[in-house]
Amino acid sequence: MVATTQQTGPATTMSARQAVAAAVIGNVLEWYDFAVYAFVAGIIGKNFFPSGDRVRELLATFAVFGVGFLARPLGGIVIGRIGDVKGRKFALLLTIFLMVTGTVLIGIAPTYATIGVAAPLLILIARLMQGFSAGGEWGGSTAFIVEWAPEGQRGLYGSFQQCSVSAGLLLGSLVAALANTLLSAESMESWGWRVPFLLGGLLGPVGLYMRRNMEETPAYRRERQAPSAPRPGDPAPFWLSARAFGFTIVWTVIFYIFLSYMPTFTKTYANLSSAQSLWSNSIGLIVLVVAIPVMGMISDRIGRQPLLLACCVAFVVLPYPVFMLLLSGPSFATVIAIQILIGLVISLYSGAGPAAISEIFPTSSRSTWMTTGYALSVAIFGGFAPYIATWLIDQTGVKFAPVFYVIAAAAISLVVNYRLAETAHHPLR
Repeated sequence: MVATTQQTGPATTMSARQAVAAAVIGNVLEWYDFAVYAFVAGIIGKNFFPSGDRVRELLATFAVFGVGFLARPLGGIVIGRIGDVKGRKFALLLTIFLMVTGTVLIGIAPTYATIGVAAPLLILIARLMQGFSAGGEWGGSTAFIVEWAPEGQRGLYGSFQQCSVSAGLLLGSLVAALANTLLSAESMESWGWRVPFLLGGLLGPVGLYMRRNMEETPAYRRERQAPSAPRPGDPAPFWLSARAFGFTIVWTVIFYIFLSYMPTFTKTYANLSSAQSLWSNSIGLIVLVVAIPVMGMISDRIGRQPLLLACCVAFVVLPYPVFMLLLSGPSFATVIAIQILIGLVISLYSGAGPAAISEIFPTSSRSTWMTTGYALSVAIFGGFAPYIATWLIDQTGVKFAPVFYVIAAAAISLVVNYRLAETAHHPLR
C-alpha cells in the first residue's frame, strides 16, 4: 500500500505540473492578445475613429474595448457549457483559436483613411471575437488549473491562473512600452501599433500546441465516470452564479481601472510620456505577477477570506488619496511607487480569488456557471471601466471621478465576501 502511494504520488504531481504549465502558457498568450488593445488605444482612436476631438476618439476606442466584453457572457455560457460537456481541454483549444484570429484581424485591418466606415466595423468584429473567446477562457482555465491542484494547494495552483492573466497583461504593456521607446511617434501611428497584434498572432500557435498535448483534469474524469448527486440544501446553480457575479465586481473594476486604463490616465493627467506611463504600469504588473502566487499560498494556510476582505477594504480607502497624488504632478518615481502599491493590494484578491470562486461550485457545473457569473460581471463592470472613467471625467470635469466607481465596486464585493463561507480547508466538490 505504501509503495503504491509513493509511486503514484510523484507521477500525479508531475502530471499536474505539466498540465498547469500548458494551461498557464496558453493563458499568458490569450490575455496578451486581449489586453494589448488598451495599450495602444490612443493610436487606434486616431486611425479608426478620427473626429478631431481627442476625448471623443478615446471614448469611441474604449467603447469598442468595452463592446468586446459584451460578448463575454455569451462566450462564457457557450464555451463554459462545452467545457462541462466536452471537457476542459477542448474548450481551451477553442478559446485560443478564436482569440488569435481576432488579434490578427486587428493587426491587418485597414484604417479609416483607407476604407472608411468599414475600418471601425472590422475592429468591432475582431473585439467581439476576442470577447467571445475571453468569456470562455477565464472560467475554463480556472476550473482546469484548480481541478488539477493537489489537496491543500488549490490557492497556490489557482493563483497561477491569475498570475498568467497578469503576465499576459504585463507582456502586452512591455511590448507596447518597447515599441513606443524604439519608434518615433510618427512610426507608431503609421505602422508600429500593428506590431503587438501581429506578434500575438505569431505566438498563437505556441499556445495551441501546448494545449493540444495537455491531459483532462482528474476531477472532471471522475465526475464523468460517476456523476455526483446534488447535496441537500445546496443552492441552485443560478444562485451560485450570482455569488460569483458579486464576488467579481471589485476584481474586474480594479483590474481594468488600475492596470488597463492607468497608462492613459497617467499620460493625460500626470504629465508622463507614453513610454513612461507604460513602463510604470509594467513595473507595477511585475510586482503583481510575483506577489500573486505568494498570496495564493498564504490563502491555503490562513484561508481565502482574510485576503479577500482586506483587498476590498483597501479599495474603499486607497483610491481617493492615490488619484489625488497622481493629479498633483508627481515624479516618475512616485508614479512607479503608486503602481507597485496597487499591484501588491490587487495581489491579495488575485492570489486567493481563483480558488475561492472555484470552490463555490461543484465540478459538474463549475465551468458553465462560474464562467457565466464571472463573465457577466466583467462585461458590466470591467469592460467598460476605461470608458466609464473617461466619461465621468469628461462629464463632471472632476479628474478624480473614477474614484467613486472603484469605491462603489469595492463596497459591493465586501458585502458579498463577508457572506461567503470559508472553503480553503474543505475538499473540492
